[in-house]
Amino acid sequence: MKLPFTSQSSKSSSELEQNGLSSLDTGTATQAYAEDESVRGLCDLYSPEQTGQSHVVRDIGDILLEREKITSEQHAQLRRDQSAGLTPDAATWLLKEELVGADDILAAKAELCGMEFRRIGPEDVAKEAFEKLDIDFIRRSNIVPISIEQDTLVVATSEPANVFAIEDVKRQTEMDLRVVVCSAEDIEAICASLRDDDADYSLDDIISDMTEVEVVQDQEDDSEDLEKMAGESPVIKFVNYLISNTIREGASDIHIEPKEKFTRIRHRIDGVLFEMMQAPLKMHPAIVSRIKIMANLDISERRLPQDGKVSAIVGGRAIDLRISTLPTSHGEKTVIRVLDSKSIVRGLEHLGMEPEVCQTFGEQILLPHGILLVTGPTGSGKSTTLYSALCQMDADKLNISTVEDPVEYGLDFCNQVQANDKIGLTFASALRSLLRQDPDVIMIGEIRDNETARIAVQAALTGHLVLSTLHTNDAPSSVTRLVNIGIDAYLIAASLNGVLAQRLVRRICPRCKKVYQVSEHMRKYVERAGLRPEELVRGVGCEHCRNSGYAGRVGIFELLVVDDRFRDMINKDASVSNMRRVCHESGQPSMFDDGMAKVKQGLTTIEEVLRVTEVYGQNEDEVFVENEG
Repeated sequence: MKLPFTSQSSKSSSELEQNGLSSLDTGTATQAYAEDESVRGLCDLYSPEQTGQSHVVRDIGDILLEREKITSEQHAQLRRDQSAGLTPDAATWLLKEELVGADDILAAKAELCGMEFRRIGPEDVAKEAFEKLDIDFIRRSNIVPISIEQDTLVVATSEPANVFAIEDVKRQTEMDLRVVVCSAEDIEAICASLRDDDADYSLDDIISDMTEVEVVQDQEDDSEDLEKMAGESPVIKFVNYLISNTIREGASDIHIEPKEKFTRIRHRIDGVLFEMMQAPLKMHPAIVSRIKIMANLDISERRLPQDGKVSAIVGGRAIDLRISTLPTSHGEKTVIRVLDSKSIVRGLEHLGMEPEVCQTFGEQILLPHGILLVTGPTGSGKSTTLYSALCQMDADKLNISTVEDPVEYGLDFCNQVQANDKIGLTFASALRSLLRQDPDVIMIGEIRDNETARIAVQAALTGHLVLSTLHTNDAPSSVTRLVNIGIDAYLIAASLNGVLAQRLVRRICPRCKKVYQVSEHMRKYVERAGLRPEELVRGVGCEHCRNSGYAGRVGIFELLVVDDRFRDMINKDASVSNMRRVCHESGQPSMFDDGMAKVKQGLTTIEEVLRVTEVYGQNEDEVFVENEG
């Protein structure tokens, strides 16, 4: 007897997927198979016990419901749409309805496959493991090796159901595998950070070759010779190495400093300068000339400062480099600032804000009009916060414009204006023109003078949301700064919505984090801040953090929301002491309080908080009276 299912039996996997069935929904696929007219004869041989439910296999919808990522009503709607054939799979439907994020979907898929989901960065990847596979294969298969644990290769994949790729890795490496799940963005970031662009030559070889290049002495007319020397292969390789190594190290700046007997090269990492190497002094003119050529600067002019910009591709991603030269007694000092737009286009929650501060700040940037200020010294992350705020806005419905000097990061969703005082395009003149362009949101790089501040206030009072920065120590003193610039107190009270003061503190290195004995002097701060000394940790130093004990940075914040009570006080007395008193009486946490919360979470140390909040070395009673409110 020929069984019915041997002729036109099973449907192909693609047909099943068209009916809303993923490759993991095997039970659902079996049910759909059994309902087909061509195989009803099989039901006469065996029919499973009916449960009264059409959905019998656990899928990502069920997992997300269990994790309370979606509600029962949303889960039921998903099932109805699947039954009606309105969606190809649960993941597509959930993402389309914007009910969960891509990470939630991946975490659910990982659980289905019995795997762990985690976020992975370049710092979590061991280079000896990464080199087990070719980078092109990693990008093609979306599988990246991250570590080797007792002869087992740990790999991360963004496609946990791709068993063929996993088997291919096992065959290539000839190792046992343990598979975890991460996002495709994590894999691309790892590849961009760890690809070895300089594998074909070493630093020692480059410097050795550079010493053989003929060096031109300082003469009146030697620009042609300098250009020729800057084009020599060893010089080009050396500059390329400097830039690519800076990206891999996560540095924000390169300092090339001529000294009496050598050229010192330092990187600024996490806000602190580290000496990376020393180059032959006689090659300094060639190195600087090469950088000038890249930035289209005048290599024959070495008596005056020059500024320029370079756009480059490093590690597969676009990087902007800001070049600045300054004549010194031993030659031109050159600073290269690295601007990576990928690092600033991220959510506010990734900046280090506490949930309450993040929510309140998010509400502030959704207001239709008024001024929102971000304050802090140079290098405190003000621009990153403002760019992140702009990224949260609906650019399709809003006309967003910026006036900056310089435009640090290119944003496709807004109109960016580069101020240029040399041609008369000042902040004030650019703002006047922008107000005739029907803007909804205006970002001003910095309020520097009375004219810019006055136009910003006028724009806020006439129905525009204005975001800008000020250089002040804390949030309350921003009001006094605006008064000192020349803005009337009643105008400030009417236009100012809020002020966010911030600093960047260094994160404790996760690889060498240990509990330590707090010093007697620090114990006073710790106990009065409500912390337990025996639970505090710090980094002891390792190769990963250059023996500094820190790796990366996190922000500490002080958000002042200007309410009616605060507006009344601005009109009565806008002095710094009065503004601080009112702010503390309102119970809003100060930067010091936020920093101590980060210490309690094990993110940073109390020494770091005291360093950036400028209270280190003061009398302890004064510090805590000021911050207790």
